[in-house]
Amino acid sequence: MASFKELGVDSNIIKGLNELGIIDPSPIQEKVIPLLLNSQEDLVGQAQTGTGKTAAYGVPLLQKINSKSKMVQGLILCPTRELGQQVAKQLFKFTKYTDKIFTEAVYGGEPIDRQIDRLKRPTHIVVATPGRLIDLLKRKAVDLSAVKTIILDEGDEMLSMGFKAELEEILSFVTEAKSKWLFSATLPHGIKNIVNMHFSADAHRIQVDGQNVVNSKIEHRYLLCEEAEKLAVLVQFLKVTKEERGIIFCRTKKAVEKLSKQLQAKNISADGIQGDLKQLEREKVLRAFKNGKLKLLVATDLAARGLDIPELAYVVHYQMPDHDEYYTHRCGRTARGGKEGYSLALVNSQELKSLRFFEKKLGIHLEQVRAV
Repeated sequence: MASFKELGVDSNIIKGLNELGIIDPSPIQEKVIPLLLNSQEDLVGQAQTGTGKTAAYGVPLLQKINSKSKMVQGLILCPTRELGQQVAKQLFKFTKYTDKIFTEAVYGGEPIDRQIDRLKRPTHIVVATPGRLIDLLKRKAVDLSAVKTIILDEGDEMLSMGFKAELEEILSFVTEAKSKWLFSATLPHGIKNIVNMHFSADAHRIQVDGQNVVNSKIEHRYLLCEEAEKLAVLVQFLKVTKEERGIIFCRTKKAVEKLSKQLQAKNISADGIQGDLKQLEREKVLRAFKNGKLKLLVATDLAARGLDIPELAYVVHYQMPDHDEYYTHRCGRTARGGKEGYSLALVNSQELKSLRFFEKKLGIHLEQVRAV
């Protein structure tokens, strides 16, 4: 394995990475960083969630920035507010020992006027959710004419959240960008269409871990039980896991709300996030979970998009997801940064068919357990 220095990473950025505990390059970083540092070509990178994609594209982007210019030179598109904030924070930490490179995160759920004021300051990199970026472009509040690099982070998530039209519009707007980089855990048909339309025909394609896009450090198990038994089984699992923290996934908003209340009624430290929750309430729940005040988060697939919360021991599939990529993203909340994780699916007899389909499609094996 090559070191960051051997990959061509600036010594001051390495200092920042090391301070964050990033010592050795992950497989995606080892493959991508030297390629992006030494060329201006397009790239499609496919790797599991939690494998260090932010540093894989963030380090080359930072080294290409001219810190003396006040123009926006890099644009990163993210599916959610939380991921955008996390990416901006990481880029800031990477550059702790370098010349000042200013990154601004813009997203829905915060007053747009406040973001417009911040964008009036020197800004080198904009991290944005697609909808909010288009709002800012319509108001002529952000100038992307000098953008040389555009990055689509978690491309499949943006597509599944309905941002296809926005992505098309933004990519059509920044036609002068010399480099377009896409990073995604899966490559559904819609993403392939975007690549075919907006990326060069000879774009580099890098895939880590072959066809298996589910993190190999995750142990997959399932327990067969009837719907009426799921709550009791879950409570027993939580007693066994004791102080470990995790996310419990439900398919619907209603199910999240119901399960959260049921767990709270049993004095279990849990709360839920789902699409109907107001932004302030959502932030309050996430803050409590990130700070460790909450042991459990109950969430829908869309509400948990892009969450990066360290030290999560497990995920529980209280209801099986509708699509295989949702299973991938659920599992990707655990076993991050090289750590191990655990995935438990509580399935009834009807859901067993979905489970077998996911096994085959994702190239994984779920071991049946009789009790937790």
